[in-house]
Amino acid sequence: MPVDFEAIYPKIVNLMLDTIFLVDRDDRIVFVSDACEALLGYRADELVGTLITRYMHPDDLAATRASIVRVMSGKPHLDFRNRYVRKDGSVVYILWSARWSEEEGVRIGVARDVTALTQAETELRFLAHHDPLTGLTNRSLLNDRLDSALRSARRRRSGVALLFLDVNDFKEINDIHGHAAGDRVLCAIARRLEGCVRETDTVARMGGDEFTILLTDIESADAVSEKVERILAVMAEPLGEEFGAIRMPSCSIGVACYPEDGEDADTLMSHADTEMYRLKRRFSAAGD
Repeated sequence: MPVDFEAIYPKIVNLMLDTIFLVDRDDRIVFVSDACEALLGYRADELVGTLITRYMHPDDLAATRASIVRVMSGKPHLDFRNRYVRKDGSVVYILWSARWSEEEGVRIGVARDVTALTQAETELRFLAHHDPLTGLTNRSLLNDRLDSALRSARRRRSGVALLFLDVNDFKEINDIHGHAAGDRVLCAIARRLEGCVRETDTVARMGGDEFTILLTDIESADAVSEKVERILAVMAEPLGEEFGAIRMPSCSIGVACYPEDGEDADTLMSHADTEMYRLKRRFSAAGD
C-alpha cells in the first residue's frame, strides 16, 4: 500500500524535537510545530497569528532583525543564535536555521534549544580565565591585563602598581582546621580584596595563598601606600561567627610601581614578588 506522504507529513513535523516556524513577511507566525510548547512554554494555537518579534529578547532584537533582513534577501542563515523569553519569563537560547520561501511567502525556521550548551560554553570560558575556587581572575588573564595596562600607561604617561600578597601562616589553618576551612578563608580573603579596589582594577589568585592586585591609573606613590594600608586594615578585621575559632591571618604585601620599579611585566612581577618575600621573612623572624 503506497504511503500518503501529504497525510503523514504533519505527524512527522510534530514528532520533531526541534521547533518549526513559518513566519510571513510581516513577522506573523502562520504555523508552528507542537515542539514550541517545550521551547517557549506556549501551545501552538497561542502562537499562531501573533508576531514572532513579541517573544524575542529585547537585547537581541536588533541582531535578530538584521538576520531576518538577510534571510529575506535570499541568503539562508544556518547558524544564528539569539534569546527568546518563555511564557514563564525565563530565557531560552535558540540556534536557528532559516530561509525565505518566495513561493509560499514565508520564512521557514527550525529552532533548537541550546540553552544548556550555551551555559556550558559560558562556564568553560569563565574557567579558562578565572580561579575555580574564588572566582578571581587567574594568572593567565592577569598577565593579559597587566600587558594591556602597561601599554595604556606608556601612551597616557600614567602609573601602574602591582601588589603581590601572601597570606602569613596559612598552612596552620589547613593543618588545624582542614583544607575545606582553608578554602573558605581563601574565598573570604578574595571577597575582601575585591572590596578594596575599583572596578577598573584586577584582583587575581596566583595559586595557593598568593594573590596579586593590579592597580591602574595611579596618580602617586602615596595613593599606592594608602591602598596597601587599607588592604592591611581590612585583612586585620576578624572573620565572622560562621568561621568559629578560625582567626583571619595577616598578610605580607610586596609592591612594584611602573615605571619606577620596572617598565615591563616580568620586571614588575619579580620586584613585587621579591618585596613580598622580604616582608614575609621579616614577619617570620618576628614570630620566632
